[in-house]
Amino acid sequence: MALDFRAVAHKSWRTIASIQTGVVLLILVVILAAAGTIVLQRPVTEPDEMQSAYSPQALRILDAVGMTDVFHAWWFLGLMLLVSLCITAASIDRFPNSWRFFSRPYKYPDESFRRASHPQKSVAIADEETGLVAAQRALHSLGFKPERVVREDHFGIFAERHRISEMAVYIVHASLLLIFFGTIVDGLWGWRGTLNLNEGQTSNIVELRDGSMRTLPFAIRCDSAGQENYKDGTPKKWWSNLAVVEGGQDVKKKEIVVNDPLLYSGIRFYQSSYGPNGKVDKFSLVATPSTGSGQTKEIALAVDDTVPLDADTTVRFAEFFPDYAVRDGQVYRKSNDLENPAAHLIVTSKRAGESNAKNFDVWFPPLEEVADNSKSPWQFHATDLKMGHFTGLQVSHEPGQWAVWSGVVLLGIGLAFVFYVVHMRFWAVPVCDPKTGKCSLWIGGSANRNRDAFEQRFNDLVASVEEGLKTIPSSSPREQVATVVAN
Repeated sequence: MALDFRAVAHKSWRTIASIQTGVVLLILVVILAAAGTIVLQRPVTEPDEMQSAYSPQALRILDAVGMTDVFHAWWFLGLMLLVSLCITAASIDRFPNSWRFFSRPYKYPDESFRRASHPQKSVAIADEETGLVAAQRALHSLGFKPERVVREDHFGIFAERHRISEMAVYIVHASLLLIFFGTIVDGLWGWRGTLNLNEGQTSNIVELRDGSMRTLPFAIRCDSAGQENYKDGTPKKWWSNLAVVEGGQDVKKKEIVVNDPLLYSGIRFYQSSYGPNGKVDKFSLVATPSTGSGQTKEIALAVDDTVPLDADTTVRFAEFFPDYAVRDGQVYRKSNDLENPAAHLIVTSKRAGESNAKNFDVWFPPLEEVADNSKSPWQFHATDLKMGHFTGLQVSHEPGQWAVWSGVVLLGIGLAFVFYVVHMRFWAVPVCDPKTGKCSLWIGGSANRNRDAFEQRFNDLVASVEEGLKTIPSSSPREQVATVVAN
């Protein structure tokens, strides 16, 4: 049996264009996006925090299926592409009918429409013209612009408001397509990474989430960074003074905080962390000759700085351990946290009559196993220690953000039309019985939403027509009204 490709294509199109299909896929997108906010995401989360939150096996599984980077996972981007296809197909399938309804409004109701319409009301009138004039005045009083409609030998009144509301669903569709388009562009061509800078450091190398490096076409320099605290000592905010360096020149400067990034050439730099880098900016000391004779000196050292103390003696700041430990006569670093600091100075002295200079290891605090503090020709007293700090920056290039934010704004406009703008229509048609010669004014109305509130508006219109009929004599001359021919 030959496969009917036309039937298969038609069935596939109906499935893709189905509202049920689109709703199911959209719910999946929402669920997976919510999962992306619950599961810790790379590279926003520090590796240590990821490892402490999940077991190694769970972390391997989450990484393998893309749950630690949901919004860049291929299956998430594919799902959004499929949702976009469904929205586009549904819009194409339904738009012709919607456009006909919008561009050619139904202005004269026939008898079958009048019988099925709700709400509706018939009001006795003396003659056709009296009823039309009363309906026209009542609609004017409610803020509408009624039209006199002519169809063959019949007359009627038509008025409507907010017809654009019928197209609001397509505004929402367009906004969703923009948001999905921007997210897909970001997922395919966007990237995120980290850049850690010490104060005074300049770099253009960003470490991406996969461990690779990206070289920026310009460099970022951190002039200064700091932390503001609450009264109880907990951090209030981090800040960094950054400069963009391009072609050897500073082209832009800005102080950034957590929610106020630096934007340059489509790349954003967010403040994400701040802390000590385990390095010393300045170590201030007072040096005194061990003999007691000689002048006391105040010196300031950075790591690897060498300062002369006298003609035969120099002191060099050899190394600094923010958190030290001693094992087997060796000093080593436990961490970069300023928990248990130690500073190592090397005093080099060449005494009279000696051909070779001698080195003395001076430690703060004096470590018995390795220190020569008491043997040094100069004694030292520490007065100040200023630690260096780093600023942690999240760097992102998101070329689809313009589409995402445009879609968000458009979505707000579309939802405002959907929920708050109501398309209201009113008809008034004189109906006369040729046998009895009696006439009545049929009044009908329709609203695309908020029908309970609309019925109250309809009742107000009927009451206004009935009140107007009392003041219009049956012989009232015909009023000048706008006349259109119904299609």
